[in-house]
Amino acid sequence: LFSQPISASQLLTPDSLHRKLHFSQLASHAQLTLANQIFVLISKYYSIKISFPVFTIVRICICSIIAYMCVGVPVSSRVSAKIQQLVNTLKRPKRRPLREFFVEDFEELLEVQQPDPSLPHPEGAESTPIQGEELNGLKNCPSSLEAALLRWGAIAPKAPCLTTTHSNAKQPYTLTYGKLWSKSLKLAYNLLHKLGSKQEPIIHPGDRVALVYPNNDPAAFMVAFYGCLLAEVVPVPIEVPLTKKDAGSQQIGFLLGSCGVAVALTSDACHKGLPKSTSGDVMQFKGWPKLLWVLTDSKHLSKPPREWFPLIKDANNDTAYIEYKTCKDGSVLGITVTRMAMLTHCQTLTHTCGYSEAETMVNVLDFKKGIGLWHSVQTSVLNMLHVVSVPYALMKVNPLSWIQKVCQYKAKVVCVKSRDLHWALMAYKEQSDTNMSSLRMVLIADGSNPWSISCCDAFLKVFQSMGLRSEVICPCAGSPEALTVAVRRPQEGSSKPAGRGVLSMTNLSHGVIRVDTGEKLSVLALQDVGTAMPGAMVCVVKLEGVPQLCKTDEIGEICVSSVATGTSYYGLTGMSKNTFEVGLVSDCVYVRSGLLGFVGPGEMIFISGTLEGLMQVGGRKHNADDIIATALAVEPMKFIYRGRTVVFSVNVLYDERIVLVAEQRPDSTEEESYQWMSRVLQFAFFCPLVERVLKKYTQVKVPLPSKKCSVSRVKVLVQKNYLSKSKRVAYLKVLVSTERWILPPHNKCCTLQFIHFKNVVHSVIHIILFVIKNEEYLSSSLDLIAAFYGCLYAGCIPITVRPPHPQNISTTLPTVKMILEVSRSVCVMTTQAISKLLKSRDASVAVDFKSWPPILETDDLPKRRCPLLYKPCDPDSLAYLDFSVSTTGMLAGVKMSHNATSALCRSVKLQCELYPSREVAVCLDPYCGLGFVLWCLCSVYAGQQSVLISPMDLEVNPALWLQSVSQFKVRDTFCSYSVMELCIRSLSSLTDSLKARGMDLSRVRSCVVVAEERPRVALTQSFCKLFKDVGLHPRAVSTAFGCRVNLAICLQGTSGPDPTTVYVDMRALRHDRVRLVERGSPHSLPLMESGKILPGVRIIIANPETKGPIGDSHLGEIWVHSPQNASGYFTVLGEENVRSDHFGARLSFGDTQTVWARTGYLGFLRRTDLTDASGERHDALYVVGALDEVMELRGMKYHPIDIETSIIRAHRNITECAAFTWTNLLVVVVELDGSEQEALDLVPMVTNVVLEEHYLIVGVVVVVDTGVIPINSRGEKQRMHLRDGFLADQLDPIYVAYNM
Repeated sequence: LFSQPISASQLLTPDSLHRKLHFSQLASHAQLTLANQIFVLISKYYSIKISFPVFTIVRICICSIIAYMCVGVPVSSRVSAKIQQLVNTLKRPKRRPLREFFVEDFEELLEVQQPDPSLPHPEGAESTPIQGEELNGLKNCPSSLEAALLRWGAIAPKAPCLTTTHSNAKQPYTLTYGKLWSKSLKLAYNLLHKLGSKQEPIIHPGDRVALVYPNNDPAAFMVAFYGCLLAEVVPVPIEVPLTKKDAGSQQIGFLLGSCGVAVALTSDACHKGLPKSTSGDVMQFKGWPKLLWVLTDSKHLSKPPREWFPLIKDANNDTAYIEYKTCKDGSVLGITVTRMAMLTHCQTLTHTCGYSEAETMVNVLDFKKGIGLWHSVQTSVLNMLHVVSVPYALMKVNPLSWIQKVCQYKAKVVCVKSRDLHWALMAYKEQSDTNMSSLRMVLIADGSNPWSISCCDAFLKVFQSMGLRSEVICPCAGSPEALTVAVRRPQEGSSKPAGRGVLSMTNLSHGVIRVDTGEKLSVLALQDVGTAMPGAMVCVVKLEGVPQLCKTDEIGEICVSSVATGTSYYGLTGMSKNTFEVGLVSDCVYVRSGLLGFVGPGEMIFISGTLEGLMQVGGRKHNADDIIATALAVEPMKFIYRGRTVVFSVNVLYDERIVLVAEQRPDSTEEESYQWMSRVLQFAFFCPLVERVLKKYTQVKVPLPSKKCSVSRVKVLVQKNYLSKSKRVAYLKVLVSTERWILPPHNKCCTLQFIHFKNVVHSVIHIILFVIKNEEYLSSSLDLIAAFYGCLYAGCIPITVRPPHPQNISTTLPTVKMILEVSRSVCVMTTQAISKLLKSRDASVAVDFKSWPPILETDDLPKRRCPLLYKPCDPDSLAYLDFSVSTTGMLAGVKMSHNATSALCRSVKLQCELYPSREVAVCLDPYCGLGFVLWCLCSVYAGQQSVLISPMDLEVNPALWLQSVSQFKVRDTFCSYSVMELCIRSLSSLTDSLKARGMDLSRVRSCVVVAEERPRVALTQSFCKLFKDVGLHPRAVSTAFGCRVNLAICLQGTSGPDPTTVYVDMRALRHDRVRLVERGSPHSLPLMESGKILPGVRIIIANPETKGPIGDSHLGEIWVHSPQNASGYFTVLGEENVRSDHFGARLSFGDTQTVWARTGYLGFLRRTDLTDASGERHDALYVVGALDEVMELRGMKYHPIDIETSIIRAHRNITECAAFTWTNLLVVVVELDGSEQEALDLVPMVTNVVLEEHYLIVGVVVVVDTGVIPINSRGEKQRMHLRDGFLADQLDPIYVAYNM
């Protein structure tokens, strides 16, 4: 700033100011202007007058500050130090601009989607409500169902009311109307007068009572239902609870609690089957209120006195019964139906179906709810019908049983589902006595489903020759809220033909109706379900927003206005108002049915799905029934059960994933399954890509799909005997949400193996997994995961061990045997293939098979469930042992407690920001260290989806890892240095072809190299430079560091700053000193940060000899304190005290109370200038090398990796090298990739470069072939193993040069 140096005394004198200072030399005109403005502001703020000399001095100081901040010229004063600190703070970078190489999912999803004008949209006019025909009063119709029962019990007491058949070949039981009346009367009396005392009865009129009856006892249920009606109590039919903690029954229990149910009615046989406590009483089910169980068998009831008679009222608006409904999220709602609605509903069904007295009806449906309840229990009593009930247990034994009952009783009406038609069709054989001409109505309860059309057509085609007429097929639609919405009338005497429509699935996914041709699988065929019910009005309203009528070519929700509908959701006023009080036109109040559809020509109603089954995927709406219809329409169903197919979705952030579950027939073959699945892959255009096909313990070959579709993914589960009950769907949702493991395909035709994630001891855990396996090498990685969790649930201590390699069994098998002996393992769990390898002749030469402990093969396990799962009582108890071989050749196992394992997973989750929608690719050794944690533990803890790639598969396909990262659009991936080296060596000339084939690594935000050594700066830079053309950003590549005592100390997170690289003086490192130098300085060594320190981890640098803390300029041992530290070493004799100081070390001075773990690695900490996400400067850990590998020569300490790096640069044919000491001599082993004549040329080059750069004389130079230097699974050199081989003369060298 100053033209001449001026002292402070001269600066304060006015003469010196006028004599030596020139403002033209101090600053520019802009700086003077700014200085004057600042001076004026200061004088005004403090209201002071300043003389000219002071004014000049202040202005000079201000100019100096401005010039320093603008130009950066140093000023020697105390003020300038503060300015320097301020400038450093301003120059310090904030959080890195992440958008340069990745964009978060949620940011994309939060963007407002603008409607695409090219998408289909409705173009028709606004629809109008349709009016059903008038409900003419039935002649001599009773005023209530109780009055009807009284009439038939008095007029025709011997008339059959219900006949039920059991599967155990007993005689059918027939319940007459007289018996039904007397038993119902007896039950009503006992409910009102025999429960509690006369002064305080337990049940009052209007109370709710649970009806718990199995599906094979409709007679007892019918007695209980009408007994409750006579007693004026409200029955709540529910399913029989199976176990104490059944997820479905818990929701039922919540419904019972909200309804205030205190009494449960059941039969004697059902009561015996309920789980009991030790006292013999029914066990208290989870979530259920305390209930009084009442047996309704006659022998347990008192006979009512003759003078007692119930008051039979006309139908009114009192609640008649409550029907439960299971929602999409698993919750249970109770729909109340009044007595007037129940009677009117029965009258409309009688009018629509044409019921008459003494007709016979065969019912296969569930009689406790829905269409089975409405027809076989309620309407049948109103019309004195004879109902023949066929229980589900009998249908499983004999699918033709309902047809036999139709022929036996010459039934007029049969109530079935389309699955019953399909089962009967599959089991049917030519029989001459089959005659179905008596049927005038086949009521198909799920006839509104799109996939029921083919069932009806196929059934009609086969049985039409046996008297079945086409006009008797009557599909219907209904819901618990709106009861029956529509029924197709029997066509006798009707001029309205059955309607069908073939619609485009693409337009349906946008809610638009467009007619298409029926020659392809991208269309959906629908059949009508008839017109509106008598006395009802039906309209179609929009799915979103304020209720508005849809257009004529738009899909909407069917709403019904009628007396015969539900009234409310019990106890939920707000939800009831939105569902049961929908106001649209005039004064009519509509009820939402939950059914999706439209009104077609002739006012015929078409149903395309349900609101519960609607799934929003990829901006388009798909219905579960549509997906099932397309999957089943691929080809005739001969190997999966049509009625046992379920589709549901799993929420992932703002989107949903579709899951398709189908049950395979036991007599089907794998080839048939392959045919069906491959056709679904090729022709399911509208539905998401089927990328997972699961089947228990089987293998099928699935070609990759050739066509893309609009939705993200669909998972198809094919498994035998899994969907016996619909309430298992909620359990399947839990299983799918925990399914996390994927392995990518190797080629165009991949082999899928589907594994049940099992408890290998007692088959307890039922999580479905699968793994894509290479045909050349059979990997048992997922069997390893299953066995690990199986041991935890059984209370055993698992030890993951790498299996012996079949091609190198003589050297790998002794290591396995040594681990078994050291760990005192009592059992070996492995696959059948590895078990055969252990029993082979080659294995017996290395290790005697008789010395092995018992071997348990996990391929075929018993199906018995474990009676009790082990739960660790102490979080510090041992979870598993982690055995590994260090770079020094030491085999040791560390003890990992449950507490440490949980803390480790928690730290990794927080550092990497893992959550369920994340997809993480892992290409690491899965048997020990951080690789095992990422492979097996973190996916279960954090819930992310892991793409698992075995490093051994890269030997066959080196591009497999990067292809998988690109294919699955993975943002976080983990690998080892060996994987990086293989990719560089094999793919260096193929980057252009990989880019042409669509490889894109631009979405990768973190590629973490997991290692237990110093970061290899040159290797990571070469990797980034090579794959920069395919989108890999250099800032995405980082390293992680862990060791035995703590498997993960440092790991580069997603929100942390970029990893820093410093340059240290190599000569200072030889004296355990850290001296930073500039890049390019002589003897400079680049060291890259080993990753950001994990949450909860404290690190200190200590002197390994004095055990005291050291300064920043010294190199010392890395000590770590963390809850995720291992507990200690595990030895065969329990002598943990040999290396106890590794886990219980304390500083000799300073903080002597904290317990530290010694890592055995040398390094140093340095406060960086970069900031993390919180804005704080972070400490960077720099790892230099292992303490046990340090070579002390000539009084100085050398690290082998520094010498090896210099040697590799000496000649292009040196592929790898290793350095170690032997009797104070430096031994160098180099691998030659060339002719043996070049071996002599390498020796002087090696000695010269070591002498020039490290001032060391090489004592022995050994030239060997490639692959001789042993490397572990993490890509780390086993120098001590190499040293042992050198001393034992086992290296088979090309040339050895001694310089003694």
